[in-house]
Amino acid sequence: MLLSHGTVIVLVDGRGLELYRNAGDEAGPELAAMPAPKLDSRNHSGAGHHSSAGNHADSQVGEDAHANAVAQWLNAEVLGHRIEQLVVIAPPRTLGELRRHFHKQTEKAIARELAKDLMGAKPPQVLAALREVH
Repeated sequence: MLLSHGTVIVLVDGRGLELYRNAGDEAGPELAAMPAPKLDSRNHSGAGHHSSAGNHADSQVGEDAHANAVAQWLNAEVLGHRIEQLVVIAPPRTLGELRRHFHKQTEKAIARELAKDLMGAKPPQVLAALREVH
């Protein structure tokens, strides 16, 4: 597993966001925590989701809105040249929702994706999960 110096590792789930930057080098990555931005996930469309008494789509709408807000923030960071290379780690459904909203430049900046829920994991666990996937 090679992570260039400065690569940003993004951990996302339906409600949270954690960011790390590789402060080490490719051979010896060291993940340093970065502050997570305040995201506005209230005003994003939940089109395609319908809620009823027997359907818990409201929580899914909220999770999708969060993924959209994360994608929009990442797009702005990549387009603003503040992030050059990304690793995105999210549960499969969240990862799919993120992909729907990524700008073409953000897609190009993504070095790796991992469909796994690692929210709350410590940096050594994140690095171990990335080493498992080739």
